[in-house]
Amino acid sequence: MEESSSSDCLGEIVKNFSTYEDYLDSQIRPIDLFYLEDRNMARQLLELGSLGNSFKREEFETMKAAEAPRLASRNQQKKLASAGKELKDNFLRALAEREEANRSGKMASIIFISCNNSRGQEISGYIDYSHRLKTEDFEPYFSGKKRLMPRPTDLSYYNWVAEPKCNDSLNYEVLTENINGMLFRNKKDSKILDVDPEASPGHGYVQTPVQSDLYVQVVIYDHIFSKAGSSSSAPLYN
Repeated sequence: MEESSSSDCLGEIVKNFSTYEDYLDSQIRPIDLFYLEDRNMARQLLELGSLGNSFKREEFETMKAAEAPRLASRNQQKKLASAGKELKDNFLRALAEREEANRSGKMASIIFISCNNSRGQEISGYIDYSHRLKTEDFEPYFSGKKRLMPRPTDLSYYNWVAEPKCNDSLNYEVLTENINGMLFRNKKDSKILDVDPEASPGHGYVQTPVQSDLYVQVVIYDHIFSKAGSSSSAPLYN
């Protein structure tokens, strides 16, 4: 009975987390990071069982592999929000091009948007596209009923008349101590994105400016995960 309960618990974990690293991150407490000051070290200690981790990598990956065919079938049946839409703007086409990969976890794109809100105020921010796809219905955006805008709950949000905001997301940590500006660290492989326009975006990232009639400026930063966990070049959309 106890073994069955443990299996059920692991089954729920496999459903809720794409990778073993994501599961480990969910077990890391703020006090662990305070003392260790290193997320990768906290992961290693959890994997070794020093911080109370219940499941081993082999157990997680074995069940994940068993679940893969069912999950793939379910994902194929799920209609993309962009499917069948007439997309007239470059930005919407760029989002549609990346939708499936961001939903499935093969890609983790960050979108920079600068625009004017309904009050005529200039706002800008960085959006974790995958995070938004998982927590919001994108059909109105692809249908042209709504315009995708930065929010105070996104990775970063700047409004000329309000205090700037920054937040970690499902996929990224915000690093604000860099002297040259904000950085984003991917939680899956710890690769860092530098959004300084004068610098390289960093290993594993592709920066794509997008011309759009809907916004003042749009830049998309793509980070693609291969099966081996490495990154490759992302498709560009100009």
